[in-house]
Amino acid sequence: MIQRIQSVFLFLLVVAMVSLFFLPIWAKTNPADNQEYVLTAYQLGPVNGAATTSTIFIAVLAGLAGLIALYEIFQYKNRLTQMKLGMLNSLVMAGLMGLVFYYSSYVGEDLVKTTTQGDYLSGFYLPAVGLLMNVLANRFIKRDEDLVRSMDRLR
Repeated sequence: MIQRIQSVFLFLLVVAMVSLFFLPIWAKTNPADNQEYVLTAYQLGPVNGAATTSTIFIAVLAGLAGLIALYEIFQYKNRLTQMKLGMLNSLVMAGLMGLVFYYSSYVGEDLVKTTTQGDYLSGFYLPAVGLLMNVLANRFIKRDEDLVRSMDRLR
């Protein structure tokens, strides 16, 4: 059923992945010319949009994780399929977290050579929040499956 707690967790995962499209992930200011460089789900570069690096893979993985979670919500009649989709989504979000970390810590830091670190913004933490929601949803899906199996044993 759609009103189960795991559906709420999966919906929050979808909200987190959609929010990643609109929130900045990382920012750093070059003190030499006061130019701010920002990493979003689509690009890494100066705010004014001069020479930017495409980071469309972040948006693709976030969209894929959101779509898998949305599809998983409506697979409530088949809990084993939900668990498999949850594991697949964990892999996709782990890749997303790795990609976000790579672009912010390596590519972004090499783009602006200063002694200070860049700032991790709210978008940086959204893949971790999504992964946590996915783990919680998987736990409750497994609990439902265990409950159904124990009832089948009693019959």
